[in-house]
Amino acid sequence: MQRASFAYKAGGRDDTVLRQRLRELAQVRVRYGSQRLYVLLRREGWPDNHKRVHRLYCLEGLNLRSKRPRRNRAAAHRLERLPLGRLHQNWSMDFVADNLFDGRKIRALTIVDKL
Repeated sequence: MQRASFAYKAGGRDDTVLRQRLRELAQVRVRYGSQRLYVLLRREGWPDNHKRVHRLYCLEGLNLRSKRPRRNRAAAHRLERLPLGRLHQNWSMDFVADNLFDGRKIRALTIVDKL
């Protein structure tokens, strides 16, 4: 092993100022991802490359989901259900289908009072 490589001291930069500015931009522009925030930082004169900005963006926990799961689309806007106090206050309905012994189909709408 060479003596020069053994005595090497890594000189990492302090990223606290850049992280703070990245956090401020992400709070103002909530739906912006790391690429758009990188462009904003470039316009302000920050010399850092996109890889450093993306790394700090992920370390700060600012990651955005690229897409909301389709199965949770309706669940995102649901409200808490109020407790039920009496009959005929909440109903549920469902369609039920089955085959009879001779091959004919039967379909029924079932309605239930939930209490």
